[in-house]
Amino acid sequence: MEIGAKVPEFTARTYFPKEDKIAQLKIPVAGKWNVITFHPGDFTFVCATDIEAFGAMQSKFEENNAVVLAVSTDSIFAHRVWHQTSPRVGKTNIPLVEDLNKTIAAGYGFLSSGGSARRGVVIIDPEGNLQYYAVFNDALGKDVKHIYNAFLGLKSIHDAPKEEGKMSAIPANWEPGKPMLVVDTTKDIGKL
Repeated sequence: MEIGAKVPEFTARTYFPKEDKIAQLKIPVAGKWNVITFHPGDFTFVCATDIEAFGAMQSKFEENNAVVLAVSTDSIFAHRVWHQTSPRVGKTNIPLVEDLNKTIAAGYGFLSSGGSARRGVVIIDPEGNLQYYAVFNDALGKDVKHIYNAFLGLKSIHDAPKEEGKMSAIPANWEPGKPMLVVDTTKDIGKL
């Protein structure tokens, strides 16, 4: 998958904990930023901490026109039971997407050689283009605060006015509320 490229679209059964219902969901969700977190399996140790961390920041993502979804190759029934029995996952309202046939994990480049989803995350803009892609060691939980800052940086770039000969960019160690770079692509060469 290439940054800036259109992502594949899928329809999958999804468990929505807030409503305690199972329904079909088209992914990516049209017209919204999509933050999709992939995890190797329900009922595992690090995966529950990832879901808990995303759940703690879910409202912040939603306030910025983003939907957070979690995908694994587990069944929808496993997702529901995991949500009902895990003290960490049970605190959240993150929709849990079924990928039993492994097409979503494979389509996004997260299918491991063992057949499970690799630990990772993608951020997709409202037009359906990939803007962020990360794969993690299965034993390493995700830094959701970093992912949220990256999302806000990408959203700032996306929403910045477009001017001929200028480029908006986010500098290293940027934090929300700090200015972004607005660069003249000719005159600013070598000045930063």
